[in-house]
Amino acid sequence: MKKNNLLRMDNVGIVVESLDEAISFFVELGLNLEGRATIEGEWAGHVTGLGNQCVEIAMMVTPDGHSRLELSRFINPSVIADHRNAPVNAFGYLRAMFTVVDIDDTLARLHKLGAQLVGEVVQYQDSYRLCYIRGPEGILIGLAEQLN
Repeated sequence: MKKNNLLRMDNVGIVVESLDEAISFFVELGLNLEGRATIEGEWAGHVTGLGNQCVEIAMMVTPDGHSRLELSRFINPSVIADHRNAPVNAFGYLRAMFTVVDIDDTLARLHKLGAQLVGEVVQYQDSYRLCYIRGPEGILIGLAEQLN
């Protein structure tokens, strides 16, 4: 029998151009800002493989305290690739999905911050209402409202 050393998923990371806009968007979605810091030096670059780096991060946490989103703004080295407008069927990390109480209210609040609906809100059986939106900088976010 294989030994399982995995305890939990700690966070999902998203690189952004404007940390302030991304924080505002995810706070409006319902996450809380847990902390913000600048990480720099070669020690950090040994983890990422980027050498001497300087990155400003913000850790966002869901209201239940179980899930985190790490937002990063690279100061040095500069960003070398841009996947912000990749379509839903692109390879690699694509989106984070959040469960909300009221999808229509959430969409209305996030629309004020520039969020755009990707397709439309659909209902999956009697279980969920679902949609994808593009938030700041084209970040793809899934929203789900559980129906009871």
